[in-house]
Amino acid sequence: MSKKVLVISGSPRKSGNSDTLCDQFIQGAKETGNNVEKIFLRDKKINFCTGCYACKKDGNCIQKDDMAEILDKMMAADVILMATPVYFYTMDGQMKTLIDRTVPKYMKMKNKDMYFIAAAAVNDKPALERTIDGFRGFMDCYDGLREKGVILATGVWNLGEVNNTKYMTEAYEMGKKV
Repeated sequence: MSKKVLVISGSPRKSGNSDTLCDQFIQGAKETGNNVEKIFLRDKKINFCTGCYACKKDGNCIQKDDMAEILDKMMAADVILMATPVYFYTMDGQMKTLIDRTVPKYMKMKNKDMYFIAAAAVNDKPALERTIDGFRGFMDCYDGLREKGVILATGVWNLGEVNNTKYMTEAYEMGKKV
């Protein structure tokens, strides 16, 4: 059965290491017949959550930016991959801002398979777990979000360093399992 897959790339660099792994995941997911869409956060305008909670009234944020469209796509997806470079042992600001702005759908986002990719210069997988813990905290706030796969790509700092690593195969195979 074909699934609706949403890939959210938090990389600030086109073809950055985490973004390249997104593309490998997409290739695997498409090859198994899934409908895949990728959102590149760098190309979107997403303001910070102001904590006004106006969204509690009708489930919509009062800010006029690209987040409403992204949130609709997240709601419609069966599967979501969130990928981020790791800066100072956590997800980048673009991804954290996106997570904070999901508040309008706080009680409505349910039953999604979640995949995560984190790419970092450091060669310390346990340190990258802090980033995944942030994603897990996000998942814990929603009903039925299920972690299905994680890639911790270490030792990849400069643009393109992820190419010709085992992480490329891991991302492709993870996409095929969707």
